[in-house]
Amino acid sequence: MEKFVIEGGHPLRGEVTPGGNKNAALPLLAACLLTDEPIILHNVPRIRDVSDMRHLLESLGAQVEDLGDNSWRIAARTLRPADLDPDLCRRIRASILLAGPMTARAGILRLSPPGGDVIGRRRLDTHILALQALGAEVNYGRTLEFSARGLKGADILMDEASVTATENAIMAAVLAKGITVIRNAASEPHIQELCRFLNKLGARIENIGSNTLHIEGVDKLHGGEFTVGADYLEVISMVGAAVVTRGEVRIRNAGVSYLEMTGQVFHRFGVNWKVEGDDLIVPADQSLEIKPDLGGVIPEIKTNVWPAFPTDLMSIAITVATQAKGSVLFHDWMYSGRMYFTDKLVGMGARIILCDPYRCLVQGPNRLFSEKMESPDIRAGMALLLAALAADGKSDIRNIGQIDRGYERVDEKLRALGAKITREKE
Repeated sequence: MEKFVIEGGHPLRGEVTPGGNKNAALPLLAACLLTDEPIILHNVPRIRDVSDMRHLLESLGAQVEDLGDNSWRIAARTLRPADLDPDLCRRIRASILLAGPMTARAGILRLSPPGGDVIGRRRLDTHILALQALGAEVNYGRTLEFSARGLKGADILMDEASVTATENAIMAAVLAKGITVIRNAASEPHIQELCRFLNKLGARIENIGSNTLHIEGVDKLHGGEFTVGADYLEVISMVGAAVVTRGEVRIRNAGVSYLEMTGQVFHRFGVNWKVEGDDLIVPADQSLEIKPDLGGVIPEIKTNVWPAFPTDLMSIAITVATQAKGSVLFHDWMYSGRMYFTDKLVGMGARIILCDPYRCLVQGPNRLFSEKMESPDIRAGMALLLAALAADGKSDIRNIGQIDRGYERVDEKLRALGAKITREKE
């Protein structure tokens, strides 16, 4: 086991380039199973979740070659419905993304229930209903068994705008016979990337970026080459690190077109950034004052489906708000366990009231002090890392394997910006 040791109080300065979007790379890797021709993916993040997905692809018969410089070559000439390692499936939520492509191309998949972050109930019903609408049979017991003798296009109304369920439905529909319409589809940046990638391989997907997708099934997809976009979650994490340390950072190739809503939310904390081309610049002179709603009412930051404020940035936003003057209510209705990490911020000196499992009230600014902590999940772990960068003294963060699941070489990137952070064996 490893831990981070962080000496807080050092302003970050310099330039950083974010890694590839984990939430895009995982479905893109799964989609490589849809063709028997080779695929080359660039800017693949070297993180644990992506490594786990690689092992799952190889278990199903795909050959994955590391070309260096974050590029992979994936060739799934033949597939086998292997009994996948249950422990590996439980380690990542994205193992469920194999259901769509394997059912569409191989006609069968046996899968242990997927795992991932423990942030509340994460239902699989939407995946199953979508695949059943396309003609798949699904048996749910100790394992999930998906089977089909050819999928057929359908009009699918998703019972919730689930990101991974939308991705599964898209991947299955591109090889289904006929027309598929997916309504109430999620439209996050990584879903848009998946659609553009599949179209590059010969799929016919229209209305990309909307909540109603039109897909005309094709008989076969061909090979191709694609570059994974910047991880906007890492971009905003670096924005937060610069802000809480009163630093000044340029984030290169930041994918700024996806940051408009997040910019509006952070503006309410008194955080502003500049855009130059596709670079994002965080100045040192931030006002860090909460802007109340009309009439002086405490503002509410609420997560919702894209293009609203994403749930994965809630933990980062809470930590940034501890450094801003004023009060703000955070509300994440999606996951019942998202807020529980706030007790660790309270232990560092933050004034936070946990109203219920979905809401907390932050009153700042707070002087934070060093603490010994444990990372409960990817995003909360990064939020605690930001708090440690802002705190007086030296903090320890254990269980950093959680952070490594979503952030590539985060300690190296922060050190290059002037942070005092080391990775040590426990």
